[in-house]
Amino acid sequence: MDCILPRFLNAKIADGSLADLTVAGGRFSAITPAANAAGTPPGAVDLAGQLVLPAFVEGHIHLDTSFYGDVWRPHIPCTNGFDVRERVAFQMRNLEQAAPMEERAKNQLELCVGNGSLAMRSHVMVDAAVGLKHVETILAVRGKYRELIDIQLVAFPQSGIQSSPGTAELLDEALKLGCDLIGGLDPASFDRDVKGHLDVVFGLAEKHGAGIDIHLHDGGTLGLFEIEEIAARSTALGMQGKVAVSHAYALGDISADALAKAGELLAASGVAIMTNAPGNHPFPPVAALRKAGVTVFAGSDNIRDSWWPYGDGDMLNRANMIGYRSGFYEDCQLEAAYDVVSHAGARALGLEGYGIAVGAKADFVALRAEHVPEAVVAVPKERTVYRAGREVVKDGKVVDRAGLTGLPSTGLRSA
Repeated sequence: MDCILPRFLNAKIADGSLADLTVAGGRFSAITPAANAAGTPPGAVDLAGQLVLPAFVEGHIHLDTSFYGDVWRPHIPCTNGFDVRERVAFQMRNLEQAAPMEERAKNQLELCVGNGSLAMRSHVMVDAAVGLKHVETILAVRGKYRELIDIQLVAFPQSGIQSSPGTAELLDEALKLGCDLIGGLDPASFDRDVKGHLDVVFGLAEKHGAGIDIHLHDGGTLGLFEIEEIAARSTALGMQGKVAVSHAYALGDISADALAKAGELLAASGVAIMTNAPGNHPFPPVAALRKAGVTVFAGSDNIRDSWWPYGDGDMLNRANMIGYRSGFYEDCQLEAAYDVVSHAGARALGLEGYGIAVGAKADFVALRAEHVPEAVVAVPKERTVYRAGREVVKDGKVVDRAGLTGLPSTGLRSA
């Protein structure tokens, strides 16, 4: 008997046309103009003109430190403005009282998947205090969810490297255990040793063939200097396309001339920039960097944790936020905001087979919008999410748990 391939009829694609999508082996095998045939044949789903978008890319998150689904924890303000060291101390205090990490990570994962993200990069804390416990737990959670979402893990030195003896060795072990990238944290202001910090980060990346994603909160000319050093090392080691700087507040805190030079340098070195467009910080000017050829991508960053109480795990809403804060009004600008949470994120993470195209993975979201600009502005919540052509999420809830075994309880404590 002939095998009936999954088909999705009357899908609205990005160019505004209606198409029929055929899936074989978890990938799009054909995309043809909508046939408008009477009735829905076996094995087919009539999308009835819903907009089809490739599943979103959650480019920066912290699965180990979120309290989403746990009891509400009031935000503790720093004693004097924003202080990374003090925020880390608050975080460690809160984590001692938190629900089991596996449960919290699972809650946050299902929040993101429920909103349409099927690829993610999570930073996971590694330092002398927690050792490899966070890495081991999140690696196990990743294994349980591998059929539902692709997750890259960054071994993240939350307490610095030079200022936290033994952390370099722990980062080495974390990469051996299965982390995909090596992280860093404010080499100048936190460790006060740019060269020593970057020597460890790039040395471990070279040793393990791993990518790099460095947290950089330092502003102004100090942050710009660190970005220049990261770009120079990326070029010297032939790591173009494998290095990212997360936050990079300095790029939103320098002159237009300095930004133009930084954009040229970042584009030439292939260093990507991640932003979540935080509300109380300068952030990288998305339009100017994209014009220079820099890959700018996005993430939720912290969701209801010790750094701030916000975050909904919805990358379409993040595109809305980035567009709003960037002053994006024209359709082409709204499309750029969407690109930051989709195709640009896929480039930054090096994802294979991304998009709505023949041969691409059939990981996609169907929602009600006339086109991409309207989707960014309206942020429709009624969505159906498909993984390899299989419906896995309906209106925010995971409905297909095939392959998800040994998971903790599904109920959230509070939202």
